[in-house]
Amino acid sequence: MAAARGVRVLLFGPAGELGDPVDGVTVVDAPRSVAKDADPARAVRANPDSSVVRAVRAVAAGEADAFVSGGSTGAALAAGLFNVKRMRGVHRPALAVPVPVPGHPVTFLDVGANVEVRPEHLVQFAFMGAALAGVVLGVETPRVGLLSNGEEATKGTPLVQEVHALLAAAPGLNWVGNVEGTDLTSGKADVIVTDGFTGNVALKALEGASQATLGAVRTAATSSVRAKLGGLLLKPALRGFRDEVDPENAGGAYLLGLRSLGVVPHGRFTRYGFSQAILLAARGVTGDVVGRTHSALDAAGALRGGPHASDPSPSVA
Repeated sequence: MAAARGVRVLLFGPAGELGDPVDGVTVVDAPRSVAKDADPARAVRANPDSSVVRAVRAVAAGEADAFVSGGSTGAALAAGLFNVKRMRGVHRPALAVPVPVPGHPVTFLDVGANVEVRPEHLVQFAFMGAALAGVVLGVETPRVGLLSNGEEATKGTPLVQEVHALLAAAPGLNWVGNVEGTDLTSGKADVIVTDGFTGNVALKALEGASQATLGAVRTAATSSVRAKLGGLLLKPALRGFRDEVDPENAGGAYLLGLRSLGVVPHGRFTRYGFSQAILLAARGVTGDVVGRTHSALDAAGALRGGPHASDPSPSVA
């Protein structure tokens, strides 16, 4: 893997399989992997020499500014919690992904770190997502919405209704209320908040629909001679659209709420997607996502020990 546009990269993995390093990349031999272990927390504890643990420990030791892990999300989260630790006053880390909506990217979280949440967790996620949208996507005063099955404050589960009330009263948040599933692509909100179970299902459904649509367009464009001629005329525009909705361009999901930054790309990404993930991490470090997230939570009184009660235990999905 080549270094991404001048970013210095420490690459942890089996050195014998990674080939000769290129400029800007230092290979650290770490052949042990826990990516497929059914219990990521146990695997991380039992395998301190695994590649993900060694990478995260390098960040904790100050040898790197952020980590990028394309293996198990649970292992990356567990390694981060055990070594980098949670940001002071944060209940739970969250996975936040910039959804590649044409013309209007949406920051969506949590997309897999927490299957079950409490109201104060979702309040924190809202401020985390707003800070991320401002730093990475350059959105001024991001509009924040809560995913529900209707726009009305009375819609949704008791949890969603309680969080709606908390976010409506939260200072410093550009709150637009409940949003529905269709609003993931409508541009109604810049940041959409939900629990990790719902977020993961919704994100994969959105990705699946996007891939199916692109496949159907490709099939239609090659179905006849006339279609092929039309496809040639549309090819430049369609290529631009394909690139805009390609999840690899987004680089993966930010793991927010730790004392240092993590990025979790899809394991199926090509080398281009992983290079984008490295750039995503670099932008987050340069823009001080960690510091700005903590400041936003502190200003809103949303840190643990503030006006909202907390439970101190981390969650690994």
